[in-house]
Amino acid sequence: MDSNGIKKIWAQEITDTVRELFLCACIAPDVQVMQAVEDASQVEKTPHAREVLRQLVQNSEIALNESIPACQDTGMAVVMLEVGQDVHIAGGYVEEAVNEGVRQAYEQGYFRKSVLDPLSRQNTKDNTPAVIHMHIVPGNQLKITALPKGFGSENMSQLKMLKPSDGEQGVADFIVETTKQAGGSPCPPVILGVGIGGTFESCAMLAKKQLLRQLGSTNPDAGLAKMEQEVLDRINAAGMGPMGMGGDTYCLGVHIAKQPTHIAALPVAVNFCCHMLRHASAVL
Repeated sequence: MDSNGIKKIWAQEITDTVRELFLCACIAPDVQVMQAVEDASQVEKTPHAREVLRQLVQNSEIALNESIPACQDTGMAVVMLEVGQDVHIAGGYVEEAVNEGVRQAYEQGYFRKSVLDPLSRQNTKDNTPAVIHMHIVPGNQLKITALPKGFGSENMSQLKMLKPSDGEQGVADFIVETTKQAGGSPCPPVILGVGIGGTFESCAMLAKKQLLRQLGSTNPDAGLAKMEQEVLDRINAAGMGPMGMGGDTYCLGVHIAKQPTHIAALPVAVNFCCHMLRHASAVL
C-alpha cells in the first residue's frame, strides 16, 4: 500500500485465488443448503421424496470425502468482483487474470468443460470465458466470488416485464408459475433468487446476487420477507417435491430483492439454483 492508501494487487494473485475458489466451489456444496436438505428429509411426509433427499445428502458427503464434484455439471464460471476504488491491479489485465484462474481450475480439477459457441456449438475446451461482473466499491480490497453455475437450473430461469398494474400479486404469481413450468428440470429442491425492478439487465443481475444470500436469513425488508414466505409456501404446497417426483420439498428458500424502476415498468427475474448452490469467496 502506498502513502495515498492505494493497494497494489498483482494479476497473478487474482489468477491464483480464482483457481483455488473454483477448485473448492465445484466440490463443496453450501453447508447451510445441505443442512436444509437434511432437515427437510426428517419432516418430508412422502416416502420416496424422503429417500431422494437422503441420497442428495449422501452424495454431497461422498463428494467432500473423496474431493470430487458432487455433480457432473461443474457449470459455467460466474465471477463477481467487488473492486475497491483504492485498488490498483498490476501486472496484467483483470479479465485475463480471472479467465486464466478458471482455465487452471477446470484443468487441474478435471472438471467438465461446458462452455461453447452458442451457434456453432464448438467447445472452447477450457471452460472460458467466464461471465465476469465488476462493481466498484469503497475501500482498498478486492472481493472475489466464484459461482460455478449449472445449467439445469439456469435454463429454467425467467424474466418478465410485468405491467405496473400487476402489482405484488402479479409478481408472486409469476414466481410461482415459473416454478410450476420448471418442474423437475432444475434438480429440486431449489433456491430461488428473485429481482424486482430496475431495467431488463439489472433485474436479472439482482436476482442472481440473491442466490448468494445465506439460506434461512431474514430479509431486512418486512414486506419482502412476507412475500418470500408466502411464495415459498405456495410453491411447496403444489406438491412437486424433490426432483419433481412429488412431495413436500420443492423449494428450500426464496430470496427477493428490489430496486427502483421506471414509472412504466415492473420487471421481475427469477433465477433458479439447484440444491448444490456452489460458491466460494475470498478477499485480497
